[in-house]
Amino acid sequence: MYNFTPLSALLGGLIIGFSVVLFFYTTGRIAGISGIIGNTISKRKNRSSNFLFLLGLVIGPLIYFYIEDVAPSFKITDSLILIILGGVLVGLGTRIGGGCTSGHGICGISRISIRSIIATFTFIITAMLTVFILQQFGIYK
Repeated sequence: MYNFTPLSALLGGLIIGFSVVLFFYTTGRIAGISGIIGNTISKRKNRSSNFLFLLGLVIGPLIYFYIEDVAPSFKITDSLILIILGGVLVGLGTRIGGGCTSGHGICGISRISIRSIIATFTFIITAMLTVFILQQFGIYK
């Protein structure tokens, strides 16, 4: 199934870009989700702006689904082990990589950060290899 729709992709990209710029200019910080979650959980300063940003990540899709009256129609896996392992690996990867895909891929690349460019390239190659391997074992179709 082919789900690419250029207009919604462009609009989504513009909204994400505007949100990142707005977050940077209002807080002076990069909008990496793993860092925002980490700062919200820890007792660091700026917890209220972090919480509001995360709340927007939850409320935005809910508003969309309410307006469009559409439920998400994707399924990743039924395997609880794969879900837990994936979560642990993502958490470990963001810790080792010094950030997540949103921080490196959206904010870092736009700042022409070599570290972020390498990290994003690594994310993409790793994801491609993971899907390929899972397809070979019939786990992911």
